[in-house]
Amino acid sequence: MTGRAEEAKERKPRADAQRNRESLLKAAKAAFTRRGAEINLDDLAKEAGVGVGTLYRHFPTRDALIEAVYRAGVKELADMAAQLSAARPPIEALREWMKIFVDYIATKHLIAPALNSMVGGPSQLYAESGTQIKTAIESLVARAVASGDIRPDLDPFDLLRALVGVANVAASPDWEASAKRLVDILVAGSRPVE
Repeated sequence: MTGRAEEAKERKPRADAQRNRESLLKAAKAAFTRRGAEINLDDLAKEAGVGVGTLYRHFPTRDALIEAVYRAGVKELADMAAQLSAARPPIEALREWMKIFVDYIATKHLIAPALNSMVGGPSQLYAESGTQIKTAIESLVARAVASGDIRPDLDPFDLLRALVGVANVAASPDWEASAKRLVDILVAGSRPVE
Protein backbone atom coordinates (compact mmCIF):
# COMPACT_ATOMS: atom_id res chain seq x y z
CA MET A 1 0.00 0.00 0.00
CA THR A 2 1.33 3.45 -0.80
CA GLY A 3 1.81 6.06 1.91
CA ARG A 4 -1.18 8.06 0.69
CA ALA A 5 -3.44 5.01 0.58
CA GLU A 6 -2.45 4.05 4.14
CA GLU A 7 -3.04 7.62 5.32
CA ALA A 8 -6.50 7.71 3.70
CA LYS A 9 -7.41 4.37 5.24
CA GLU A 10 -6.38 5.49 8.75
CA ARG A 11 -7.97 8.93 8.51
CA LYS A 12 -11.19 9.38 10.42
CA PRO A 13 -14.27 10.27 8.41
CA ARG A 14 -15.12 13.94 8.14
CA ALA A 15 -17.48 15.23 10.82
CA ASP A 16 -20.32 15.78 8.35
CA ALA A 17 -19.89 12.28 6.91
CA GLN A 18 -19.99 10.82 10.43
CA ARG A 19 -23.14 12.82 11.23
CA ASN A 20 -24.77 11.60 8.01
CA ARG A 21 -23.91 7.99 8.85
CA GLU A 22 -25.29 8.34 12.38
CA SER A 23 -28.43 10.03 11.07
CA LEU A 24 -28.96 7.18 8.59
CA LEU A 25 -28.47 4.54 11.29
CA LYS A 26 -30.87 6.31 13.65
CA ALA A 27 -33.51 6.71 10.93
CA ALA A 28 -33.07 3.09 9.81
CA LYS A 29 -33.45 1.75 13.35
CA ALA A 30 -36.64 3.79 13.80
CA ALA A 31 -37.96 2.65 10.42
CA PHE A 32 -37.19 -1.01 11.18
CA THR A 33 -38.97 -0.66 14.51
CA ARG A 34 -42.06 0.80 12.83
CA ARG A 35 -42.19 -1.21 9.60
CA GLY A 36 -39.76 -4.12 9.78
CA ALA A 37 -36.74 -4.62 7.54
CA GLU A 38 -38.56 -4.09 4.23
CA ILE A 39 -38.25 -0.32 4.19
CA ASN A 40 -37.93 1.90 1.14
CA LEU A 41 -34.35 3.16 1.06
CA ASP A 42 -35.25 6.36 -0.83
CA ASP A 43 -37.76 7.21 1.92
CA LEU A 44 -35.17 6.36 4.54
CA ALA A 45 -32.69 8.81 3.03
CA LYS A 46 -35.36 11.55 3.17
CA GLU A 47 -36.17 10.70 6.80
CA ALA A 48 -32.46 10.96 7.64
CA GLY A 49 -32.21 14.31 5.86
CA VAL A 50 -29.66 13.13 3.30
CA GLY A 51 -29.65 12.33 -0.39
CA VAL A 52 -29.99 8.78 -1.64
CA GLY A 53 -26.42 8.99 -2.97
CA THR A 54 -25.18 9.63 0.56
CA LEU A 55 -27.10 6.59 1.79
CA TYR A 56 -25.51 4.36 -0.86
CA ARG A 57 -22.04 5.82 -0.23
CA HIS A 58 -22.29 4.69 3.40
CA PHE A 59 -24.34 1.53 2.80
CA PRO A 60 -23.99 0.21 -0.75
CA THR A 61 -26.57 -2.55 -0.17
CA ARG A 62 -29.63 -3.15 1.98
CA ASP A 63 -27.65 -5.94 3.71
CA ALA A 64 -24.88 -3.48 4.60
CA LEU A 65 -27.42 -1.12 6.17
CA ILE A 66 -29.15 -3.88 8.12
CA GLU A 67 -25.83 -5.21 9.38
CA ALA A 68 -24.71 -1.72 10.39
CA VAL A 69 -27.94 -1.09 12.31
CA TYR A 70 -27.53 -4.42 14.07
CA ARG A 71 -23.86 -3.74 14.92
CA ALA A 72 -24.69 -0.24 16.17
CA GLY A 73 -27.41 -1.67 18.42
CA VAL A 74 -25.03 -4.23 19.90
CA LYS A 75 -22.35 -1.58 20.45
CA GLU A 76 -24.88 0.71 22.12
CA LEU A 77 -26.02 -2.14 24.36
CA ALA A 78 -22.43 -3.00 25.31
CA ASP A 79 -21.56 0.66 25.93
CA MET A 80 -24.60 1.06 28.18
CA ALA A 81 -23.15 -1.47 30.62
CA ALA A 82 -20.18 0.80 31.31
CA GLN A 83 -22.32 3.95 31.41
CA LEU A 84 -24.81 2.45 33.85
CA SER A 85 -22.02 1.04 36.01
CA ALA A 86 -20.52 4.51 36.30
CA ALA A 87 -23.83 6.16 37.15
CA ARG A 88 -25.86 3.67 39.21
CA PRO A 89 -25.51 1.26 42.12
CA PRO A 90 -24.63 -2.27 40.93
CA ILE A 91 -28.09 -3.85 41.23
CA GLU A 92 -29.81 -0.88 39.58
CA ALA A 93 -27.28 -0.84 36.74
CA LEU A 94 -27.93 -4.54 36.12
CA ARG A 95 -31.72 -4.11 36.25
CA GLU A 96 -31.70 -1.13 33.88
CA TRP A 97 -29.34 -2.83 31.42
CA MET A 98 -31.54 -5.92 31.30
CA LYS A 99 -34.53 -3.73 30.43
CA ILE A 100 -32.50 -2.14 27.64
CA PHE A 101 -31.61 -5.67 26.52
CA VAL A 102 -35.35 -6.35 26.09
CA ASP A 103 -35.53 -3.35 23.71
CA TYR A 104 -32.54 -4.77 21.83
CA ILE A 105 -34.31 -8.13 21.46
CA ALA A 106 -37.39 -6.37 20.07
CA THR A 107 -35.33 -4.60 17.40
CA LYS A 108 -33.46 -7.80 16.60
CA HIS A 109 -36.77 -9.63 16.08
CA LEU A 110 -37.81 -7.06 13.50
CA ILE A 111 -34.64 -7.32 11.43
CA ALA A 112 -33.87 -11.01 12.04
CA PRO A 113 -35.50 -12.18 8.80
CA ALA A 114 -33.32 -9.76 6.85
CA LEU A 115 -30.21 -10.73 8.83
CA ASN A 116 -30.90 -14.39 8.18
CA SER A 117 -31.23 -13.80 4.45
CA MET A 118 -27.88 -12.00 4.14
CA VAL A 119 -25.37 -13.52 1.79
CA GLY A 120 -23.16 -15.81 3.83
CA GLY A 121 -25.63 -15.75 6.73
CA PRO A 122 -25.35 -13.94 10.02
CA SER A 123 -23.43 -16.55 12.05
CA GLN A 124 -20.19 -14.56 12.34
CA LEU A 125 -22.15 -11.39 13.06
CA TYR A 126 -24.09 -13.17 15.81
CA ALA A 127 -20.90 -14.66 17.28
CA GLU A 128 -19.25 -11.23 17.50
CA SER A 129 -22.32 -9.64 19.03
CA GLY A 130 -22.76 -12.51 21.47
CA THR A 131 -19.26 -11.93 22.79
CA GLN A 132 -19.92 -8.21 23.33
CA ILE A 133 -23.22 -8.86 25.09
CA LYS A 134 -21.77 -11.62 27.26
CA THR A 135 -18.89 -9.38 28.31
CA ALA A 136 -21.33 -6.59 29.22
CA ILE A 137 -23.58 -8.74 31.41
CA GLU A 138 -20.63 -10.50 33.02
CA SER A 139 -19.21 -7.15 34.13
CA LEU A 140 -22.58 -6.00 35.50
CA VAL A 141 -23.17 -9.25 37.38
CA ALA A 142 -19.60 -9.31 38.74
CA ARG A 143 -20.11 -5.82 40.10
CA ALA A 144 -23.45 -6.81 41.70
CA VAL A 145 -21.89 -9.96 43.19
CA ALA A 146 -19.01 -7.90 44.62
CA SER A 147 -21.49 -5.54 46.28
CA GLY A 148 -23.38 -8.47 47.79
CA ASP A 149 -26.56 -7.72 45.81
CA ILE A 150 -26.43 -10.93 43.73
CA ARG A 151 -25.62 -14.53 44.64
CA PRO A 152 -22.06 -15.50 43.65
CA ASP A 153 -23.21 -18.74 41.99
CA LEU A 154 -25.34 -16.91 39.39
CA ASP A 155 -24.46 -17.57 35.75
CA PRO A 156 -24.87 -14.16 34.05
CA PHE A 157 -25.92 -15.79 30.80
CA ASP A 158 -28.90 -17.44 32.54
CA LEU A 159 -30.44 -13.99 32.95
CA LEU A 160 -30.18 -13.37 29.22
CA ARG A 161 -31.50 -16.84 28.36
CA ALA A 162 -34.60 -16.17 30.44
CA LEU A 163 -35.30 -12.88 28.67
CA VAL A 164 -34.66 -14.33 25.22
CA GLY A 165 -36.89 -17.25 26.12
CA VAL A 166 -39.79 -14.95 26.94
CA ALA A 167 -39.25 -13.11 23.66
CA ASN A 168 -39.23 -16.33 21.65
CA VAL A 169 -42.18 -17.96 23.41
CA ALA A 170 -44.45 -14.96 23.69
CA ALA A 171 -46.74 -14.52 20.73
CA SER A 172 -48.64 -11.61 22.19
CA PRO A 173 -47.87 -8.05 21.21
CA ASP A 174 -47.20 -7.14 24.85
CA TRP A 175 -44.30 -9.57 25.30
CA GLU A 176 -41.92 -6.63 25.85
CA ALA A 177 -43.84 -5.43 28.90
CA SER A 178 -43.92 -9.01 30.18
CA ALA A 179 -40.16 -9.36 29.65
CA LYS A 180 -39.50 -6.10 31.49
CA ARG A 181 -41.58 -7.37 34.44
CA LEU A 182 -39.53 -10.55 34.29
CA VAL A 183 -36.38 -8.45 34.78
CA ASP A 184 -37.60 -7.50 38.27
CA ILE A 185 -38.47 -11.14 39.03
CA LEU A 186 -35.06 -12.31 37.83
CA VAL A 187 -33.24 -9.70 39.88
CA ALA A 188 -35.26 -10.53 42.99
CA GLY A 189 -34.60 -14.25 42.47
CA SER A 190 -30.88 -13.59 42.07
CA ARG A 191 -30.48 -12.00 45.47
CA PRO A 192 -28.44 -13.90 48.07
CA VAL A 193 -30.38 -16.36 50.19
CA GLU A 194 -30.45 -15.24 53.81
